Amino acid sequence: MRLKPSKLPTIPTIASLLLLIAGAYLLITSLSPTLISTTINPDDNSTTKLLKADRPIDENRLYIPKIDINLPYTAGDETVMEKGAWWRQPDNGNPADGGNFVLSAHRFIMGLTPQQTLRKSPFYNIDRLKTGDELVVDYDGKRYTYEISKIFSVTPDAIEIENRTNEPQLTLYSCTLGGSADGREVIVAKPISQ
Repeated sequence: MRLKPSKLPTIPTIASLLLLIAGAYLLITSLSPTLISTTINPDDNSTTKLLKADRPIDENRLYIPKIDINLPYTAGDETVMEKGAWWRQPDNGNPADGGNFVLSAHRFIMGLTPQQTLRKSPFYNIDRLKTGDELVVDYDGKRYTYEISKIFSVTPDAIEIENRTNEPQLTLYSCTLGGSADGREVIVAKPISQ
């Protein structure tokens, strides 16, 4: 007696389908910062609208309108980057007293969802910034505006980018997309108004 072939999917078919779905999900999750960046309108996004709103300044924040960044920052250790930017070397400067005000944030950290990847990777699109772009910082209840004057890359051990400066400046940096061992992308901005 001959057995009829089963109409149920075989284990290899199910496994292949699950691997295909998992691969597509990982691809979408990892590319979410890139996909979202194509839809950012620098003149009309949530950060730009927030900056135009008349509201009290009650938290220290970094705003980058061109790439729709609205990010809290705080001093501490590297764990603060889970919730925003890390204020590196607070003794070396701040917006009110001058010196080198240095903020660092993650470039790319994979999350479980596309939204989590976006939240964990705030500086993913810093390569879209150009000299002349504006950055805004809320510090101690006041708002400070900066203009990008220089963009460059350094090696991972170039700690001099955090040194105190005689002139007031804002320094942003993050790993390259090649990872922390590859180097750092650095953005230096000069104050234009308070």
